[in-house]
Order: sequence, then C-alpha cells, then structure tokens
Amino acid sequence: MGFIKIFTKAKCPKCPAAKEIGKELKKEGVSVLNYDLDTIDGLAEASFYSIRSTPSIVIEDEEEREVISWRGIVPTLQEVKQHLFPLTSSLSPSPGRGEG
Repeated sequence: MGFIKIFTKAKCPKCPAAKEIGKELKKEGVSVLNYDLDTIDGLAEASFYSIRSTPSIVIEDEEEREVISWRGIVPTLQEVKQHLFPLTSSLSPSPGRGEG
C-alpha cells in the first residue's frame, strides 16, 4: 500500500471534506501527508505534482509513483479506498476452495 497526499488552502470551500477523508484513512493506518498551499513548502510540493486547484488528492504507490489523483474535486471515501486497496478482494480466499 502506498500513501496519500492531500493539497488544500485555507479559503477553499471543498477542502474540509478532503481533510476529513485524510483523517478517516489515518484511523485505518494509511499514511496521509497534508500540504497547505498557503505555505512555501506546500506550494513547492504542489508544483512538483502540477497541482493547480484545491483540494487535490494524490495516491502514490510504495515507489512514489502516482497511481491516481483527483484535482479540484473531492472523491468519496469509498472511491479512494478502491484505489488504495485494489487487491484486497482478490487476495481473500474464495468460498468452497479448500486445501487438499
């Protein structure tokens, strides 16, 4: 599992919803990094990802490659989880398949 980067600004009306997604994912043990575009560090990171609107959410894999992003919109928590845990359902054993 990779991690999530969330880019927000203080006066962004949709940003609280993006931050809430980050809080929920942190509770589940996901690494979430928050960047404030009102700061120099936040702007530098946003520039690296060509972030031009807030909120923006970027999911990266373990090697820091972008898997998917939402820019200027807030996805549902379920949408984010689908991309964070894509293999979860395929790794669980199928009913009726025993060993032996």
